[in-house]
Amino acid sequence: MSKGHEGREGVDTVGLDTPPRLAVDRLLDDRETRIIVCCGAGGVGKTTTAAALGVRAAARGRKAVVLTIDPARRLAQSMGIDSLDNTPRKVATVGGDGGDGIGGDGGELHAMMLDMKRTFDEIVEAHTDAERARAILANPFYQSLSAGFAGTQEYMAMEKLGQLRARDDWDLIIVDTPPSRSALDFLDAPKRLGSFLDGKFIRVLMAPAKVGGRAGMKFLNVGMSMMTGTLSKLMGASLLKDVQTFVAAMDTMFGGFRTRADATFRLLQAPGTAFLVVAAPEPDALREAAYFVERLAAERMPLAGLVLNRVHGSGADQLSAERALAAAENLEEGGIVDHQTGKAGLRDTAAEPPGADDDTTAVDRITAGLLRLHAERMQVIAREQRTRDRFTSLHPEVAVAEVAALPGDVHDLAGLRAIGERLAAGVPAGA
Repeated sequence: MSKGHEGREGVDTVGLDTPPRLAVDRLLDDRETRIIVCCGAGGVGKTTTAAALGVRAAARGRKAVVLTIDPARRLAQSMGIDSLDNTPRKVATVGGDGGDGIGGDGGELHAMMLDMKRTFDEIVEAHTDAERARAILANPFYQSLSAGFAGTQEYMAMEKLGQLRARDDWDLIIVDTPPSRSALDFLDAPKRLGSFLDGKFIRVLMAPAKVGGRAGMKFLNVGMSMMTGTLSKLMGASLLKDVQTFVAAMDTMFGGFRTRADATFRLLQAPGTAFLVVAAPEPDALREAAYFVERLAAERMPLAGLVLNRVHGSGADQLSAERALAAAENLEEGGIVDHQTGKAGLRDTAAEPPGADDDTTAVDRITAGLLRLHAERMQVIAREQRTRDRFTSLHPEVAVAEVAALPGDVHDLAGLRAIGERLAAGVPAGA
């Protein structure tokens, strides 16, 4: 292995035969970095990673805000806050117990959880007059769209990110992306929703309202009779009317959705943004991570590296799984431990206290069980290593920070600090 040397910003290159190590502290300390986006498949620890980065950034003097889209509300609980909403809240104490503030050298930490519908409402209220806003907010189709239309959550995450960056109240914004089925949804969904709101289907529905009066109804009856009949069957006449009313009220806003989505997309491409792909050492999660790395490269978005969560290690890795299993089998069969005394191989039963056989059998059984557990752990480590090696062989340039698997869930600021320390170290325990 070649001698380690310093690589690009935020990365330590440690050799040609290992992936470069992600230098998390250097990334957090870089004042040019204004946005960190934690992305990846669902269930890989994005929320915990984002929160731990925020805690560590504040401790190192950054004024940070963590934006989570996690509906499980784990972030609020771990930060000692009763609840999070669409407004950033300052995190002031360690674990909520009245301890010292978490900020260091002027650092602060704020946290918020995206309220998808409230964010959509704010857009409507900000970009139209009061009367039209009331009509839109009361429209049944809008209420369904803002509460759960496919892609709305990802689009609103983009909108909220743009709002936070425009306010300039924080020098670091950390985004925990939505728990989507695919990590790519965060980049794709805003474009899809923007295209829908600005697309031909909406424009066709809007045409009768633009013509107005009897002429509009004539246009609708003549030019759209077949389409309207089909839509009425599919959607119901009442829903179709709600959609047309919604489209007419939103007419002046459609262009703004795509404009803002494009602006935030460019913000994600800017040098001040860093993407961290979060994964677990499992085939599906790393397959998603590989797709996302390739997509970020195609979109020319700045990738800082890969955070590999829940990596298993062992402080006794010199004992292989094969040797541990063999030792366990010999113990269980009585073939490895010599309980006999003397050269004649005769057992000195008189010297043994009553119940010695039972005690020895119990110790052997426990030892064999521990050896089997160790063998299972070593097999897990080997499997994770092979999975990681497949990823790094495809993307040897991607810097990696490995975070050791913990025995339980992180539920307070102390736990987040511990995760931050592991992120900064970049290697699992026992490695």
